[in-house]
Amino acid sequence: MKRNDFLLALFITFVWGVNFSVIKLGLIDLDPFILSGMRFLLCALPLVFFIKRPNVHIKYLVSYGLLFGVGLWGIVSLGIYFGISAGMASLVLQMSAFLTVILGAVILDETIDLSKKIAFAIALFGLVLIISVTDGSVTTLGLILVLIAAVSLSLTNIIVKKAQTKNLFSFMVWSSIFSPIPLFVLAYLTNGEIVFTNFFENLTNTAIFSILFQVYPTTLLGYWIWNTLIHKYPVSSVAPLSLLIPIFGLTGSYFIFDEKIGLIKIVASFLIIFALAINTFGKRFLEKIYKEV
Repeated sequence: MKRNDFLLALFITFVWGVNFSVIKLGLIDLDPFILSGMRFLLCALPLVFFIKRPNVHIKYLVSYGLLFGVGLWGIVSLGIYFGISAGMASLVLQMSAFLTVILGAVILDETIDLSKKIAFAIALFGLVLIISVTDGSVTTLGLILVLIAAVSLSLTNIIVKKAQTKNLFSFMVWSSIFSPIPLFVLAYLTNGEIVFTNFFENLTNTAIFSILFQVYPTTLLGYWIWNTLIHKYPVSSVAPLSLLIPIFGLTGSYFIFDEKIGLIKIVASFLIIFALAINTFGKRFLEKIYKEV
C-alpha cells in the first residue's frame, strides 16, 4: 500500500475510533435517537437528489437503512446514553466480526474454520472480563445494547454481501433515507414531544459538532475512502487496520472523558484485538503451517 493511502486508512480508523467519544459529546445535549436521526437525515439530504440510486433491490436499501441507522448507531448511542463508556462501546462492538462469521454460516452456508472458532472463544473470554469491570464504565443495560448493535452490524455485512453492489457510497446515501423517521418515532415514543419542541434550544455548538462529525468524516467520507481502498488493494492489506479502531476508541475516551484504563480493560482489549487478528489472519497462517508440514 502506498504511503499516502496507508495514512488515509490510518486516519479513517482514527476517526471511527474517536467517533464513539464524539457521540457521547452529542448526548450531553440531545436525545440519543434524535442525535442518530439527524446524522442519517444529513447523510441522505441533499445528496440523494444528486447521486444516482444504486442498482439493487429496494429491500436491501430499506433493510440496510433500518439496521445500520437504527439497529446499529441508534442503539450504540442509546447504550452510551445508558452508561457504557465510549471506549468500552468501541471495543464491545468489535464482537460483530465474530457474529458475522456465525451469521454467515447460518444464512450464507459458509464454513467456520478452526481459526475462527479459536478467535471466537478468545473474544468471549475478553467479553467476560469486560462484564467484570467495576469502575462504572460498563453498565449491564449499556453492554446489552451495544451487543445488540453488534448483531445489527453483522447483519448489515450480510446485506451488503447479498446486495452485491460495488457503489457503496451511493448505497450508503440512499439507504440513509430509511433511518431518520424510525429514529425520530423512537425518540417521540421514549421521551415525548419535548425532544422536538426543545430541539433548537438543545442544539448547542457541541451537539452541532457531534452531528457534523458523524455525518461527514465518519460516515460519508469514511466509508467512501475505506471502500475505495478496499477496491484498490487486496482486502488483506486494508481490513487488518480496522484492528486499530478500539485502540483509538479507548484512547479518545481516555483523553476526552478521562476514562480509567485499568489492568482488566487492558487484558480484555488485548484478548479481543488478538482474537480479531486470529479471525483475520488465522486461516492463512494455519494453511502455511500445513504446507510446511
